[in-house]
Amino acid sequence: MRKILIVEDEPDIQELLCTYLREAGYETAVAGDGIAALHLFQSQVFDLVLLDLMLPKLDGFAVCERIRQQSQVPVLMLTALDGETQQLRGFGLDIDDYVTKPFSMPVLLEKIRVILRRSGGTGEDTCLHYRDLTVDLDTREVCQDGRTLELTAREFELLCTFLAAPGRVFTREMLLAKLWGYDFYGDERVVDSHIKNLRRKLERDYIETVRGVGYRVAKKTR
Repeated sequence: MRKILIVEDEPDIQELLCTYLREAGYETAVAGDGIAALHLFQSQVFDLVLLDLMLPKLDGFAVCERIRQQSQVPVLMLTALDGETQQLRGFGLDIDDYVTKPFSMPVLLEKIRVILRRSGGTGEDTCLHYRDLTVDLDTREVCQDGRTLELTAREFELLCTFLAAPGRVFTREMLLAKLWGYDFYGDERVVDSHIKNLRRKLERDYIETVRGVGYRVAKKTR
């Protein structure tokens, strides 16, 4: 099992990241400041570091610089700053990629998967299969009975979320936090609108409504 060091000082984001990374099959460890992150990194072996930029005691740039003095472990940086100067500084420290807050969990998980495969070769299947659907996670192509479906980025993320966990019920709140970002402020009915559009394009009743709870796709039957 791949092990990821999460370096993030906000408890809510720590919890969100731990939950979804563990559900995706990763082992996690958490540090709430830069000094604690370096202590953890030196005492354990990690396959990837998910590193927030704005940290107490020692910021993400300084942490990354010290990590790079001893290791080429992949580093994926989380930041609320989207300026070119900050990103160039990070790439100058040989980070592997950036994710800007608020982030989409499917996008974050996909970036992690690609980075890990590129760095070590996971040998994993890069496609999701469900009934007559095939979803290629690398090309972001969705095929149904041999025809390609034209989905928006958000519809693609919704579909992947459901197909990765058949039978699991997702509430609107869960989908908002996972796809729109943990600090999304808006009408939660935006989820219903996107699911309606996705159902129309699929032309199948794959996505079920669990009344009073949320949505799911049925477990695959043998």
